[in-house]
Amino acid sequence: MNLDRFLRDNAAWLGTGILLTFSSSVGQTFFIALFAEPLREKFSLSNGEWGGLYTIATFCSAASLLVIGRVADVVRVRTLAMIFFCTLIVLAVAMANVNSVIMLAVVIYGLRLCGQGMMTHIAITAMARWFARRRGRAVAIAGLGGSLGEGFIPILAVSLIAMVGWQNTWLAAAVVLGLIMAPAVFFMLRHERQPGVDDADHSNAGMQSRHWSRAEVLQHWFFWALIPGMIIPSFTVTALFFHQAYIVADKGWLLSEYVLTFPVFSGSVLLFSFLSGLAIDRFGGLRILPVYLLPMSAGLIVLGLAGPVSSAYLYMSLMGMTSGIASTLLGTLWAEMYGTRNLGAIRALAIAVMVLGTALGPGVMGALIDWGISVKTQMFWMAGYTAAISFVFVLISRKIAIERHVA
Repeated sequence: MNLDRFLRDNAAWLGTGILLTFSSSVGQTFFIALFAEPLREKFSLSNGEWGGLYTIATFCSAASLLVIGRVADVVRVRTLAMIFFCTLIVLAVAMANVNSVIMLAVVIYGLRLCGQGMMTHIAITAMARWFARRRGRAVAIAGLGGSLGEGFIPILAVSLIAMVGWQNTWLAAAVVLGLIMAPAVFFMLRHERQPGVDDADHSNAGMQSRHWSRAEVLQHWFFWALIPGMIIPSFTVTALFFHQAYIVADKGWLLSEYVLTFPVFSGSVLLFSFLSGLAIDRFGGLRILPVYLLPMSAGLIVLGLAGPVSSAYLYMSLMGMTSGIASTLLGTLWAEMYGTRNLGAIRALAIAVMVLGTALGPGVMGALIDWGISVKTQMFWMAGYTAAISFVFVLISRKIAIERHVA
């Protein structure tokens, strides 16, 4: 089946994935971080305190996701999506009216769990289960929504904040979710997709030609070996987006100039998520695993050495390469390795690990900033760690390939 026919025949379901990942933007760090300065000023929070609050709230959302994530295996996508759309609308209104640090922590917890966590989890789990032969490209296409959000929502939000204030911007987000996104998803999911002949003849089972349970995955060495590499993209990107106001000030840039680099990031994510999807469908995810972190390592070095704001375009493009590949690779690898029957529960483990990375990143970087560790030094540390993990992934890929061949 060519790409045009694939898109035409599956437009409603692929479109659902795009809208869900786009809607996750209200719970993503790149969006919440745009309100860091007014929130810090309102509640008199330092960089470390703001980062610590965000870390605690996000950590709690990761823990909750371990329990809630498995509902993706038993509840219809449309029902689940509507539940979390309604919750996100309430949370967006609550953020516009936040009046205490405790309320702020609770709202951020909810936004992280329902937006960044469950909206993305629902979308990618559905793509990985609905499609088998073309799982990579389906996941990549669904991820377009997140990339579009990263590319254009910051620019729109900064403009809205300047015109109507940060609180009304959150109310505008609630209106968009309630009047546009939720009805569109409800309409497109009138019929739940069932895998067709092209998908059914391509096994949805994992290693050893079976579907693994979550308990079995937790006992398998591959899952634990992947954690140090799974956590670093979410840790790094979240930390940098969360503290972007500080980084921009440290580099002597203007925020209004810096946000113009976000379309470069999203464009890079779009391109490499799709290219990696095609590569994964052809070669499998294990072939991609050893190289996907290398562009991020280079991007961190660029940011550490960055002078004029123009260098941020190169940094953003390199970071987008890894983010794009990661979104597709880590959306398909679990189905490839462990099958699709318990995919919601298994992916909830992986998503919880990545959300843990998003929890640790802002807090760790905020503490290092408070301790006087420069941005340049932090970037070099992260780049070295990322390069080292890439080498470890070479060994892991070889070992699992041997294990699968023997089996």
